[in-house]
Amino acid sequence: MLLAAAVIAEAQQGKKIWRIGYLSGTTPAVDAPRSEAIRLALRQFGYNEGQNIVIEYRHAEGKSDRLPLLAAELVRLNVDLIIVAGGDRTIRSAINATKTIPIVMIGSGSDPVEAGFVSSLARPGGNITGLTNLSTELGGKRLEIFKDAFGKLSRVAVLYDPATPGHVRELEKEIIPAARLLKN
Repeated sequence: MLLAAAVIAEAQQGKKIWRIGYLSGTTPAVDAPRSEAIRLALRQFGYNEGQNIVIEYRHAEGKSDRLPLLAAELVRLNVDLIIVAGGDRTIRSAINATKTIPIVMIGSGSDPVEAGFVSSLARPGGNITGLTNLSTELGGKRLEIFKDAFGKLSRVAVLYDPATPGHVRELEKEIIPAARLLKN
């Protein structure tokens, strides 16, 4: 009878509830389509919020100085995984906060190899993996299309964040050389 009670108690404990940290530099409203897509994908694999996963959302609301504090908070919550929805500053904040919790980067950001986030795309190493949008090599092509659309165009303003290495690299290595070629 004692053995039966132990088996029943063990069965009642249930499966592990996974804790996912979600770090974003934007607001919940701006981030809603992306976070909802993640919840939907998780549900398709049998992970339902409140049943077998808990998602801890942290949004910097455009205040990048809050990112390190929010990342550290997720680490203190002992999450099993951190999803980083954002660019370089958001990714860097998560990397600086933990070397052991797996980090999955999604969305924007510069080349993760050049930014020093991973060793290589084929073998990222460390505790970080994910998706990247390597579209910087298309900057020149975009400028060319813009020029084709507006033939008499002679000047273009490019807005970029000089603190983001990918933006600077795209401007220097793609857009400015393409602009010089189009000028001739």
